[in-house]
Amino acid sequence: MPTGDPWEEREAQDELDTGEPRPMSAENGAATIAEAPADGWSIPRAVAYTAPEEAPTPTSGLDDPELAYWLAFNRAKGIGPARFRLLLEAFGSAEAAWAGDVRAWQAAGLDARTAAALEQQRRRIVPEAEVERLMRLRVGVVCLRDASYPRLLREIALPPPVLYVRGALAPDDDWAVAIVGTRRASAYGRQVTERLARELAEQRITIVSGLARGIDTVAHTATLDAGGRTIGVLGCGPDLVYPPENAKLAGRMLEQGAIVTEFAPGTQPEAGNFPARNRLISGLALGVLVTEAPDDSGALITTRFAAEQGRDVFAVPGNIYNRVSAGANRLIQDGARLVMDVRDVLEGLNLHLAPQQMELRELLPENDTEARLLAALGATGEPRHIDELCRASGLPVAEVSGTLVMMELKGQVRLMGPMTYTRAR
Repeated sequence: MPTGDPWEEREAQDELDTGEPRPMSAENGAATIAEAPADGWSIPRAVAYTAPEEAPTPTSGLDDPELAYWLAFNRAKGIGPARFRLLLEAFGSAEAAWAGDVRAWQAAGLDARTAAALEQQRRRIVPEAEVERLMRLRVGVVCLRDASYPRLLREIALPPPVLYVRGALAPDDDWAVAIVGTRRASAYGRQVTERLARELAEQRITIVSGLARGIDTVAHTATLDAGGRTIGVLGCGPDLVYPPENAKLAGRMLEQGAIVTEFAPGTQPEAGNFPARNRLISGLALGVLVTEAPDDSGALITTRFAAEQGRDVFAVPGNIYNRVSAGANRLIQDGARLVMDVRDVLEGLNLHLAPQQMELRELLPENDTEARLLAALGATGEPRHIDELCRASGLPVAEVSGTLVMMELKGQVRLMGPMTYTRAR
């Protein structure tokens, strides 16, 4: 039955895009919007949710000359993480790559069509104007090369080179759980989402979701009401929000979390943006919790990304006679962890000591020994015995043993067996 919302009616028809969904190109400083499809579906419109002067001052600096060229490439349609990486490796910097020509771009690995399109777009995109636009809108930016780039997101395959941020990301966001589900939530779905989001927030777990109607809205709201941190991931520019009725909610989130997106300011939502948005939701979290979803829910796209990224998937069981629960029930059949209460999530992700781990991280900052051990553990992704870690790091056994104990308390590593450790997510 039609809902009256063009995006909701279209959502079930969208298929996962295996290419590189990227922001729109820009002309005369405004994002271009695709033409409406011939089937009559109209592109939803996002709206501004706060006046720029009321937005928090960005915590990330905008004074790096190289940044303008990262933003310019991010604005260019067809230049995703893989192609941008090729250009950086070939030219050594984004500025040098931007100054290249079609022949040089092709030599770097771009196909002829993409190189020609980039040359056309370069005539319309002014790198310095991208920085000025962020300053005017009070939008921050975090690049993949920055130390402040989210650790969990950095771990996924081809993380987005640029994240636009309003509000502030925090080190404690390493302890994050994504909560997603249907836009047409039942009373049961709302109740269980509110409870789980609130109880996770009370354990200082950051809640990540997509600011959509239904489950997303309940998850963000319950987290804020509990005094917790929440991150909203958008399928449009950082200065806009969709659906329009969530403008007030988005404004609240700036004080207790952040709004993030890989899409440049002014970008309106279109179908291809939302799989890209879902990939970020799972990438920013340790695990994904589906509280209620039918078989055709976009939330299931998020769980597929989560599985590809090595994240745990959790699902709340629902009424087998209610189609709105069919997707979540199917996830459980397929191996997702069944969730009856918040302990199932905390124990499944080893988060029951998260508050203590956060305090220890503040007291005991990472040092060179920890960095070398984390690198040794990350080299294979498999559990390693302490003797292997000593050989790989070149450190004495007493130093490695003592450091690993402290790293386990801080939630950086997990003990998998006698003197055998793995890197914690």
